Amino acid sequence: MPLHKYAPKMWDALKLKQGIYARLPKHYLKSLEQKEPTPVHWKPLGVEYRRNPKTGHKERVQDVPIPIYFPPQSQDGLWGGEGWISGFRYANNDKLSTRLRKTWKPQVFKRELYSEILDHKFTIEVTARTLDLIDAAYGFDFYILKTPKEDLNSKLGMDLKRAMLLRLAHKDKELYPDDPVKREKVYNKYKHFEIPEEEAEWIGLNLEEAVEKQRQLEHKEPEPLFKVCVDNLVEELHIQKLLEPHLTEKK
Repeated sequence: MPLHKYAPKMWDALKLKQGIYARLPKHYLKSLEQKEPTPVHWKPLGVEYRRNPKTGHKERVQDVPIPIYFPPQSQDGLWGGEGWISGFRYANNDKLSTRLRKTWKPQVFKRELYSEILDHKFTIEVTARTLDLIDAAYGFDFYILKTPKEDLNSKLGMDLKRAMLLRLAHKDKELYPDDPVKREKVYNKYKHFEIPEEEAEWIGLNLEEAVEKQRQLEHKEPEPLFKVCVDNLVEELHIQKLLEPHLTEKK
Protein backbone atom coordinates (compact mmCIF):
# COMPACT_ATOMS: atom_id res chain seq x y z
CA MET A 1 0.00 0.00 0.00
CA PRO A 2 1.46 3.38 -0.99
CA LEU A 3 2.29 5.84 1.78
CA HIS A 4 0.97 8.82 -0.19
CA LYS A 5 -2.13 9.33 -2.28
CA TYR A 6 -0.03 11.01 -4.98
CA ALA A 7 3.61 10.49 -5.86
CA PRO A 8 5.97 13.10 -4.37
CA LYS A 9 7.04 14.12 -7.88
CA MET A 10 3.49 15.36 -8.48
CA TRP A 11 3.26 17.51 -5.35
CA ASP A 12 4.59 20.69 -6.97
CA ALA A 13 2.20 20.39 -9.91
CA LEU A 14 -0.79 19.66 -7.64
CA LYS A 15 0.09 22.58 -5.37
CA LEU A 16 -0.45 25.01 -8.26
CA LYS A 17 -4.09 23.89 -8.51
CA GLN A 18 -5.03 24.77 -4.96
CA GLY A 19 -5.48 27.92 -2.89
CA ILE A 20 -3.77 31.13 -3.86
CA TYR A 21 -1.59 29.30 -6.37
CA ALA A 22 -4.63 28.56 -8.53
CA ARG A 23 -5.52 32.28 -8.57
CA LEU A 24 -2.21 33.32 -10.11
CA PRO A 25 -2.46 34.70 -13.68
CA LYS A 26 -2.64 32.05 -16.39
CA HIS A 27 0.28 33.51 -18.33
CA TYR A 28 2.46 33.24 -15.21
CA LEU A 29 1.42 29.64 -14.52
CA LYS A 30 2.25 28.82 -18.13
CA SER A 31 5.73 30.30 -17.70
CA LEU A 32 6.39 27.82 -14.86
CA GLU A 33 6.24 24.88 -17.28
CA GLN A 34 9.60 23.13 -17.52
CA LYS A 35 11.27 23.38 -20.93
CA GLU A 36 14.52 21.87 -22.13
CA PRO A 37 17.28 24.47 -22.52
CA THR A 38 19.50 24.66 -25.56
CA PRO A 39 22.39 22.17 -25.14
CA VAL A 40 25.64 23.93 -24.31
CA HIS A 41 28.10 21.32 -23.02
CA TRP A 42 27.00 18.51 -25.33
CA LYS A 43 25.68 18.06 -28.86
CA PRO A 44 22.61 15.86 -29.32
CA LEU A 45 22.64 13.72 -32.45
CA GLY A 46 18.89 14.04 -32.90
CA VAL A 47 18.41 10.50 -34.29
CA GLU A 48 17.50 7.18 -32.69
CA TYR A 49 19.72 5.03 -34.91
CA ARG A 50 22.88 5.46 -36.96
CA ARG A 51 25.06 3.22 -39.07
CA ASN A 52 28.46 2.20 -37.75
CA PRO A 53 31.07 3.49 -40.25
CA LYS A 54 33.33 0.44 -39.69
CA THR A 55 30.91 -2.47 -39.56
CA GLY A 56 27.95 -0.95 -41.41
CA HIS A 57 25.53 -2.27 -38.79
CA LYS A 58 22.65 -0.24 -37.43
CA GLU A 59 23.24 0.96 -33.87
CA ARG A 60 20.96 2.60 -31.35
CA VAL A 61 21.92 6.15 -30.35
CA GLN A 62 21.24 7.53 -26.89
CA ASP A 63 21.30 11.29 -26.35
CA VAL A 64 22.22 11.50 -22.68
CA PRO A 65 22.68 15.08 -21.48
CA ILE A 66 25.61 15.91 -19.23
CA PRO A 67 24.45 16.78 -15.68
CA ILE A 68 25.28 20.43 -15.02
CA TYR A 69 25.32 22.20 -11.67
CA PHE A 70 24.47 25.90 -11.61
CA PRO A 71 25.90 27.51 -8.45
CA PRO A 72 23.98 30.32 -6.70
CA GLN A 73 26.37 32.97 -8.06
CA SER A 74 25.29 32.10 -11.60
CA GLN A 75 21.90 33.67 -10.81
CA ASP A 76 23.61 37.01 -10.13
CA GLY A 77 25.36 37.05 -13.51
CA LEU A 78 24.90 36.02 -17.13
CA TRP A 79 26.68 32.74 -17.78
CA GLY A 80 25.02 31.98 -21.10
CA GLY A 81 23.80 28.54 -20.02
CA GLU A 82 27.23 27.37 -18.82
CA GLY A 83 27.72 25.74 -15.42
CA TRP A 84 29.91 23.39 -13.43
CA ILE A 85 30.55 19.86 -14.70
CA SER A 86 31.75 17.17 -12.30
CA GLY A 87 33.73 14.19 -13.50
CA PHE A 88 36.98 12.31 -13.17
CA ARG A 89 40.47 12.57 -14.62
CA TYR A 90 43.46 10.26 -14.63
CA ALA A 91 46.46 11.15 -12.54
CA ASN A 92 49.41 12.16 -14.75
CA ASN A 93 47.23 11.43 -17.80
CA ASP A 94 47.84 7.73 -17.23
CA LYS A 95 44.75 5.55 -17.80
CA LEU A 96 46.24 2.84 -15.60
CA SER A 97 46.50 5.19 -12.62
CA THR A 98 43.83 6.13 -10.08
CA ARG A 99 40.96 8.31 -11.19
CA LEU A 100 40.70 11.67 -9.45
CA ARG A 101 37.53 13.70 -9.08
CA LYS A 102 37.51 17.02 -10.93
CA THR A 103 35.07 19.89 -11.53
CA TRP A 104 35.27 21.92 -14.71
CA LYS A 105 34.16 25.56 -14.26
CA PRO A 106 33.63 28.24 -16.90
CA GLN A 107 35.85 31.28 -16.92
CA VAL A 108 33.89 34.19 -15.48
CA PHE A 109 34.88 37.84 -15.65
CA LYS A 110 33.18 41.19 -15.08
CA ARG A 111 32.21 43.43 -17.97
CA GLU A 112 30.25 46.66 -18.30
CA LEU A 113 27.14 46.23 -20.44
CA TYR A 114 24.99 49.16 -21.54
CA SER A 115 21.22 49.01 -21.93
CA GLU A 116 19.56 51.42 -24.35
CA ILE A 117 16.09 50.84 -22.92
CA LEU A 118 17.13 51.43 -19.32
CA ASP A 119 19.87 53.95 -20.22
CA HIS A 120 22.21 52.45 -17.65
CA LYS A 121 25.54 50.62 -17.50
CA PHE A 122 25.59 47.36 -15.56
CA THR A 123 28.71 45.62 -14.24
CA ILE A 124 27.87 41.94 -14.64
CA GLU A 125 29.74 38.64 -14.36
CA VAL A 126 29.70 37.02 -17.80
CA THR A 127 31.39 34.23 -19.71
CA ALA A 128 32.97 34.31 -23.15
CA ARG A 129 29.92 32.51 -24.54
CA THR A 130 27.64 35.25 -23.18
CA LEU A 131 29.63 37.92 -25.01
CA ASP A 132 29.40 35.87 -28.22
CA LEU A 133 25.63 35.55 -27.78
CA ILE A 134 25.31 39.30 -27.22
CA ASP A 135 27.23 39.96 -30.42
CA ALA A 136 25.09 37.43 -32.30
CA ALA A 137 21.93 39.17 -31.04
CA TYR A 138 23.29 42.60 -32.11
CA GLY A 139 23.18 44.14 -28.67
CA PHE A 140 22.69 43.59 -24.95
CA ASP A 141 19.00 44.56 -24.95
CA PHE A 142 18.23 42.25 -27.87
CA TYR A 143 20.01 39.38 -26.11
CA ILE A 144 18.00 39.82 -22.91
CA LEU A 145 14.66 40.22 -24.71
CA LYS A 146 15.15 37.42 -27.25
CA THR A 147 16.60 34.74 -24.99
CA PRO A 148 13.95 32.51 -23.35
CA LYS A 149 13.89 31.91 -19.62
CA GLU A 150 15.35 28.40 -19.76
CA ASP A 151 18.36 29.55 -21.83
CA LEU A 152 18.94 32.75 -19.86
CA ASN A 153 18.92 30.77 -16.59
CA SER A 154 19.61 33.85 -14.49
CA LYS A 155 17.54 35.73 -11.92
CA LEU A 156 19.41 38.91 -12.79
CA GLY A 157 18.69 38.39 -16.48
CA MET A 158 14.96 37.90 -15.85
CA ASP A 159 14.83 40.98 -13.60
CA LEU A 160 16.45 43.00 -16.38
CA LYS A 161 13.93 41.63 -18.87
CA ARG A 162 11.03 42.62 -16.62
CA ALA A 163 12.43 46.16 -16.20
CA MET A 164 12.90 46.52 -19.97
CA LEU A 165 9.40 45.24 -20.79
CA LEU A 166 7.82 47.52 -18.20
CA ARG A 167 9.58 50.54 -19.66
CA LEU A 168 8.46 49.57 -23.15
CA ALA A 169 4.89 49.17 -21.87
CA HIS A 170 4.88 52.50 -20.04
CA LYS A 171 6.78 54.47 -22.68
CA ASP A 172 7.59 56.99 -19.99
CA LYS A 173 9.42 60.20 -20.79
CA GLU A 174 12.13 59.58 -18.18
CA LEU A 175 14.16 57.86 -20.90
CA TYR A 176 16.39 60.47 -22.55
CA PRO A 177 14.33 63.43 -21.26
CA ASP A 178 16.46 65.93 -23.19
CA ASP A 179 16.35 64.01 -26.48
CA PRO A 180 12.77 63.02 -27.45
CA VAL A 181 13.88 62.02 -30.95
CA LYS A 182 16.30 59.42 -29.58
CA ARG A 183 13.68 58.22 -27.09
CA GLU A 184 11.14 57.62 -29.84
CA LYS A 185 13.80 55.89 -31.94
CA VAL A 186 14.62 53.46 -29.09
CA TYR A 187 10.94 52.66 -28.47
CA ASN A 188 10.38 51.98 -32.16
CA LYS A 189 13.52 49.82 -32.30
CA TYR A 190 12.18 47.40 -29.67
CA LYS A 191 8.49 47.83 -30.47
CA HIS A 192 7.91 44.17 -31.44
CA PHE A 193 8.88 43.06 -27.91
CA GLU A 194 6.07 45.04 -26.26
CA ILE A 195 3.57 43.15 -24.12
CA PRO A 196 0.77 44.45 -21.84
CA GLU A 197 1.88 45.89 -18.52
CA GLU A 198 -0.27 43.32 -16.67
CA GLU A 199 1.93 40.55 -18.11
CA ALA A 200 5.26 42.37 -17.97
CA GLU A 201 5.12 42.93 -14.21
CA TRP A 202 5.02 39.14 -13.64
CA ILE A 203 8.02 38.30 -15.85
CA GLY A 204 10.93 36.76 -13.95
CA LEU A 205 9.19 36.41 -10.58
CA ASN A 206 9.83 33.18 -8.73
CA LEU A 207 6.92 31.35 -7.13
CA GLU A 208 7.40 32.95 -3.69
CA GLU A 209 7.51 36.46 -5.15
CA ALA A 210 4.46 35.78 -7.34
CA VAL A 211 2.43 34.48 -4.36
CA GLU A 212 3.34 37.54 -2.31
CA LYS A 213 2.37 39.83 -5.19
CA GLN A 214 -0.98 38.05 -5.58
CA ARG A 215 -1.55 38.29 -1.83
CA GLN A 216 -0.96 42.06 -1.91
CA LEU A 217 -3.33 42.45 -4.85
CA GLU A 218 -6.06 40.58 -2.99
CA HIS A 219 -5.44 42.31 0.32
CA LYS A 220 -8.04 44.92 1.31
CA GLU A 221 -7.67 47.34 4.20
CA PRO A 222 -10.33 46.78 6.87
CA GLU A 223 -13.05 49.44 6.73
CA PRO A 224 -13.59 51.29 10.04
CA LEU A 225 -16.87 50.44 11.78
CA PHE A 226 -17.87 54.08 12.30
CA LYS A 227 -17.63 54.69 8.55
CA VAL A 228 -19.99 51.78 7.88
CA CYS A 229 -22.46 53.13 10.46
CA VAL A 230 -22.29 56.66 9.02
CA ASP A 231 -22.92 55.36 5.50
CA ASN A 232 -25.92 53.32 6.71
CA LEU A 233 -27.33 56.33 8.59
CA VAL A 234 -26.99 58.60 5.56
CA GLU A 235 -28.73 56.01 3.40
CA GLU A 236 -31.60 55.62 5.91
CA LEU A 237 -32.09 59.40 6.13
CA HIS A 238 -32.13 59.64 2.36
CA ILE A 239 -34.80 56.92 2.12
CA GLN A 240 -36.82 58.54 4.91
CA LYS A 241 -36.76 61.87 3.10
CA LEU A 242 -38.02 60.24 -0.08
CA LEU A 243 -40.92 58.64 1.81
CA GLU A 244 -42.12 61.92 3.30
CA PRO A 245 -45.19 63.44 1.54
CA HIS A 246 -44.38 66.43 -0.63
CA LEU A 247 -46.83 69.34 -0.22
CA THR A 248 -47.45 71.72 -3.07
CA GLU A 249 -49.22 75.09 -2.70
CA LYS A 250 -52.17 75.83 -4.94
CA LYS A 251 -52.14 79.15 -6.75
